Amino acid sequence: MDDHPLNSSLPAADVVLHCGDLTHCGGTSSYKKAIKLLASIDAKLKLVIAGNHDLELDNGFWKTHLDEGDELEDHDEAMEVMRGKLARDAGVVYLEEGIRSFKLENGARLSIYTSPYTPAFNDWAFAYQHDQDRFNKPQDTLDGITSIAENPMPDFGEVDVVMTHGPPKGILDHCAQGDAGCPNLLQAITRARPLLHCFGHIHEGSGAVLVDWGSSEPCGERTSANISKAAITQDFVHGEKSLMINAAINDAVNTPSNNPWVVDLLLPRAALDETT
Repeated sequence: MDDHPLNSSLPAADVVLHCGDLTHCGGTSSYKKAIKLLASIDAKLKLVIAGNHDLELDNGFWKTHLDEGDELEDHDEAMEVMRGKLARDAGVVYLEEGIRSFKLENGARLSIYTSPYTPAFNDWAFAYQHDQDRFNKPQDTLDGITSIAENPMPDFGEVDVVMTHGPPKGILDHCAQGDAGCPNLLQAITRARPLLHCFGHIHEGSGAVLVDWGSSEPCGERTSANISKAAITQDFVHGEKSLMINAAINDAVNTPSNNPWVVDLLLPRAALDETT
């Protein structure tokens, strides 16, 4: 799920993934409301990243964009909400850019790469320039692009799920400005080939597609996923295909008209002595 309020109840789940934009424009009270909404969902673990609208959570951005009435300490307050007692009691784990692994209560292990960053647009938070690549090492970048990756996406086999705020280029990213996704993120996803890549940001792109990495297409053949009431069960082999979901709740006019997605994935079993 990505973005703002829900308009339907959710079934019980092992994990909830929130792809960013917890708020419309930041604000401590808004982060608290987002945590309380997540607390209402029947899942032990809720993994959350920021989006470009979650202004205070991007410390570098916040320091240089203070308006009248804003305080530097607002960043610390927002982080306390996202990582403090309210979040812990709700089962919320706030993730920044990088790789994490979790042992789930059902005995499975979930490895996930997350990043809140998107290409710069209208001076919002968590932005990088269009000639910069946050997701690939220098040897993997496209021509004319400079790698600034501090936490590059791993190669295939290291993560089951990728969760970013924005979409890759050409996949569920079409809007009034054209295809607004990131080509460097597409390059990274082509390397990583996760079971699932979920994102949001481009509200008009809400939907799901299945990418077949074995096709002759340079970045995989894309077909609409078999969708029934936004519920999908994995019926493919990890590495051969990836399920791509634009989980935006809000539509093109910022109305929360889209339901969250329910996805069943086949994850590896955690080792008996493995802890989160």
